[in-house]
Amino acid sequence: MNTTSSPGKPLPHGPLAAATATPAPATPTVPPATTTTANQPPPRWKRLPPGLLAGILAALVILLLPQPEGLTPGGQRILAVLAFAVIVWLTEAIDYAVSSVLIVAMIAFLLGTAPSAANPEVAVGTGSALTTAMSGFSNSGLTLVGAGLFISVAMTASGLDKRIALRTLAVVGTGARRILIGAIVVTILLSFIVPSATARTACVVPIMAGIIAAFGVDKRSVFAASIMMMVAQATSVWNVGIQTSAAQNLLTVGFMRQMLGDSPSWIEWLVAGAPWAIVMSVALYFLARWLFPPETERIAGGREAMKKALSELGPMSGKEWRLLIVTLCLLGFWSTEKTLHSFDTASTTLVGLSILLLPGIGVMSWKDVQSKAPWGTLVVFGVGIGLGTALLQTKAAVWLADLAVSNLHLETLTPFWIFAALSAFLIVIHLGFASATALTSAMIPIMIAVLQRLGGDINVMGMTMLLGFVVSFGFILPVNAPQNMFCFGTETFTSKQFTRFGLWITAVGYLMLLLFAATWWNYLGLLTKS
Repeated sequence: MNTTSSPGKPLPHGPLAAATATPAPATPTVPPATTTTANQPPPRWKRLPPGLLAGILAALVILLLPQPEGLTPGGQRILAVLAFAVIVWLTEAIDYAVSSVLIVAMIAFLLGTAPSAANPEVAVGTGSALTTAMSGFSNSGLTLVGAGLFISVAMTASGLDKRIALRTLAVVGTGARRILIGAIVVTILLSFIVPSATARTACVVPIMAGIIAAFGVDKRSVFAASIMMMVAQATSVWNVGIQTSAAQNLLTVGFMRQMLGDSPSWIEWLVAGAPWAIVMSVALYFLARWLFPPETERIAGGREAMKKALSELGPMSGKEWRLLIVTLCLLGFWSTEKTLHSFDTASTTLVGLSILLLPGIGVMSWKDVQSKAPWGTLVVFGVGIGLGTALLQTKAAVWLADLAVSNLHLETLTPFWIFAALSAFLIVIHLGFASATALTSAMIPIMIAVLQRLGGDINVMGMTMLLGFVVSFGFILPVNAPQNMFCFGTETFTSKQFTRFGLWITAVGYLMLLLFAATWWNYLGLLTKS
């Protein structure tokens, strides 16, 4: 975000000046060659976003520091890249995709010119360093994210997501209480079949806005505010419950496969996360009713408006039926992974996507995908894994883990309190991030390294999954998640209202994390080895 102040209105110059200026005296008092700098644009470096300059400065400081004991030269340089990435992501100084390109270039040259760990007399080489930086694009997690985003495009293009949302709301009802419940139920259903939080929100928000307008309710009413905030918050809650519902979950899974050699299946994630999400959904409803009681409980004409919206959609098209069948088949394969078959989630999803793209059978063309898919998300995802890989290969993540363990005395804590401490840290640091994917890229490799460093009876894979849940805690500020900003753009609520709601959700959510860690997740053996 460029925060450089705009210059004042420039004085007339050129032909305009000649046409409007007062006639000059015959003998000019100022030589013609003399010019004033008052209206000159600032130097180009001053036009750079402050966040970008701060990131570059932080990277330079780390590079110029004496090499710490136990840290390789390559590790020090990758920490400089990490500092740059975190500051640029925190400040949103530049677009995430653009920052990803810069990060790849920095890894290629900073790591490429560093001494090799195997042979300090030889440099790593820019080719090898670039391979490391781009390694995320060969990760199966990227395949799953890409396929999921393309399926989301199919949902939007066919209108199936809108039909499911309207059908659900029609069944739930149109009273004030029922609309809130309907918003939660719609979010849950779409979380299973639309693998993108932003796409789900983009589907539900226009429907809810239409309901608000059809009911004759002012968009600045408390009722309208509670509906839109509920959509955003319920989306974040169910990002926790379902593995394929958010890119950050798949990035966490990708890091686990890379660092631990294994990852939880779709159903294992669901068994662990869905109960927490269900409890939080109930909490969301009661918090919304308590904090933002609606002006009226009954809204005349609601059911008629819903029926009208459904009738305008008409009967289900062939494309919708085919998409629904493919989606249900994918759900079946996802939920039976490691039990009825050994096909991984990414592979089965790729097959489903292939069917949806087939001419004559599919529901969309490649041109639809090209124009509607958020390609920047894929770029950030791939580069995020590459940065994590560089942290691991240079042992920078291990060095940071040793530093954290020794300074925070984590080795003296039980697995429960280690989880409590690391969860609190992730919740607090999320306040500065507008992307859970960026937060995952920066923090999950370090979290895994910390858990591995602690060792003992900690279930590293299980606790990493639970920390992956916490990454979705973007409840407090509108800028903490894309779905928050999407709903905020409807102008139905203020950031103060959202923060008030979000603080309560975060407090309840954290307490629920601790309760589940002491009970259900402990029973599943996710904190300690069985």
